[in-house]
Amino acid sequence: MNDFVGYESRNGVGIITINNPPVNALGQGVRAGLVSCLEAGLADDSVNSLVLIGGGRTFPAGADITEFGKPLKAPDLRAVIVAYENSSKLVVAAIHGHALGGGLEIAFGCDYRIGDAKCNVGLPEVTLGILPGAGGTQRLPRLIDPSAALDLILSGAFVAAPKALKLGILDKVAETDLLEAAIEYAGELISSGAPRRRIRDMEINADAKIFDEARATAKKRARGFEAPLKCIQAVENAATMSFDDGLREERVLFEELVSSDQSKGQRYMFFAEREVAKIPDIPRDTPLRDISSVGIIGAGTMGGGIAMNFANAGIPVVFVETTQEALDRGLGIIKDNYAATVSRGRLTQDAMDSRMALFSGSLDFSALSDVDMVIEAVFENMALKKEIFQKLDKVCKPGAILATNTSTLDIDEIAAETGRPEDVIGMHFFSPANVMRLLEIVRAEKTGKDIVATVMKLSKKIRKVSAVVGVCDGFVGNRMLHGYMDQAMSLLEEGALPQQIDKALFDWGWAMGPFAVMDLAGNDVSWLIRQEQAPDRDRNLPYPHTIADQLCEQGRFGQKASKGWYLYSEGSRKPEIDPDVDALVLKVSAGKGITRRDISDQEIVQRCMYALANVGADLLDEGIALRAGDIDVIYNAGYGFPRYRGGPMLYADMVGLDNMLASINQFREDFGPLWRPSKYLEKLVAEGKTFSGT
Repeated sequence: MNDFVGYESRNGVGIITINNPPVNALGQGVRAGLVSCLEAGLADDSVNSLVLIGGGRTFPAGADITEFGKPLKAPDLRAVIVAYENSSKLVVAAIHGHALGGGLEIAFGCDYRIGDAKCNVGLPEVTLGILPGAGGTQRLPRLIDPSAALDLILSGAFVAAPKALKLGILDKVAETDLLEAAIEYAGELISSGAPRRRIRDMEINADAKIFDEARATAKKRARGFEAPLKCIQAVENAATMSFDDGLREERVLFEELVSSDQSKGQRYMFFAEREVAKIPDIPRDTPLRDISSVGIIGAGTMGGGIAMNFANAGIPVVFVETTQEALDRGLGIIKDNYAATVSRGRLTQDAMDSRMALFSGSLDFSALSDVDMVIEAVFENMALKKEIFQKLDKVCKPGAILATNTSTLDIDEIAAETGRPEDVIGMHFFSPANVMRLLEIVRAEKTGKDIVATVMKLSKKIRKVSAVVGVCDGFVGNRMLHGYMDQAMSLLEEGALPQQIDKALFDWGWAMGPFAVMDLAGNDVSWLIRQEQAPDRDRNLPYPHTIADQLCEQGRFGQKASKGWYLYSEGSRKPEIDPDVDALVLKVSAGKGITRRDISDQEIVQRCMYALANVGADLLDEGIALRAGDIDVIYNAGYGFPRYRGGPMLYADMVGLDNMLASINQFREDFGPLWRPSKYLEKLVAEGKTFSGT
């Protein structure tokens, strides 16, 4: 017994309670307390069974991952589980809240498991780039159907009590107070002569083909990730080896993963996504504004996608459009999107009808007079946006939040068109807005702290991963993307072709290569932005994008036009190489007097990645991004950066900032002024520091 775990007896049952708030993480103190309290219970002649329960709001919700990579102090979690498994008295695990990872593995060391009706269980280690390393891959497929066990381990999904009972993870669901029900259940088991029940002794029968099928699926759905394949191997070992041999191999696989760069990257992102919600100068108790209705200007692709986020959260939406035709078309697209989800069985018809009922529309700005927030979602034209915000300032009620979805334009300039710049904020959604997780919350010079706090809270309600950024051309994500795309375009003129560049970056881990992305987003979108920004292009867009502009002049706007950097067959999104594009690339190179050369995939990756991180360094130096982790969250959630590599800033740290700086200086010599090492990068190298502080 210690400060973390307590023991008492009641009605002939020993009760072991874990008290390590907030989530009862299984750190060394908890592990030691679990062993000492078990020993106390076994020595207590007044009890004939034991109940293990979590104090506070949850059963242990996992291991203490801050211990990963550090020397482990005894007892380790495996030893604790074995001690419970070998108990001479029957042990019941009583689960409330979340029993996840090591917490669920502890429960597997008990004979029986009872949960309250709202509990969740799961083994989410794969999301951290590891596998359940304390016997989870060996015990779960013995306790339940091996195929179901494999699905749970590979998905990392949380399983609610009813399903956990059906699967066999839980033996009983408590209808009353959990502790009282667990004590009663333990008594019933003893009275009925129920046997000790060690999962390790259970039989396992698994068809070998489930493992081959799982590997094939994992290679597609989790392309590039190491942990899923090792999880499959571990579960296959459970089916083909003795328990002890499988347990030893599980540990070998766990150690390989936990020391890998992939797991370091995924664990880093786990913490970065929690840190991103913390804004240093905004207190947690900042008063929030109530957002119970939202207006959206523009019912096009972006406006409709944004609106769906709010309807999904039960918030009514009022559209304002310029014509009835545009309004009807926008609502029709939303209806079709929901209908497709219903057809796939992921939404009920009643739920769809309820969401559609939350939409209304008007051609008059006065319809926005009583909404709590307005989001402008028209195309990137400063004059138009200024005109809209002048109207909103006159129409909207005091205290309404006025947001713009601009992806590049100066929000301070937009806010200045109103008499309430403190109520103006940027909400940069990513397309398709109803699917993409990222929301850049752009804090303008005069944006009120309560507005930032309100929008941050609202973003969670609409299930977005949000990062607060400052005002500059392109904010964080798109400003960095400019440098990335500049390199892709330069590589194109120097000797590569679109398909080689895309394949090199796809194989490295990106969800899509840059040219496939441009075709998906619409080449005309960035073309319009370049035209809007042409007068001051030298500031952040030193490369003129000659080839991209010529494609747009030919109407090659991407997938929606069936041609862009690639060709697209009718009804297909699969890119096909177009000889005409290759010919245009060669023509532009010749016209600029460039002697084309062979370019390696390694050079493609290095130049694009270093360009990203170098601009990211400038953003940190300027205070546009609060933390390196915020940048990495933005690139994971919004740009398809491979999560197992962390993000562009962590990747730079792993490469070594001194190595990156040396390469950038060499690139400047080789390729000219497009390369300029960030002063902040130079400063960190001189001080021996990193972006992430790792």
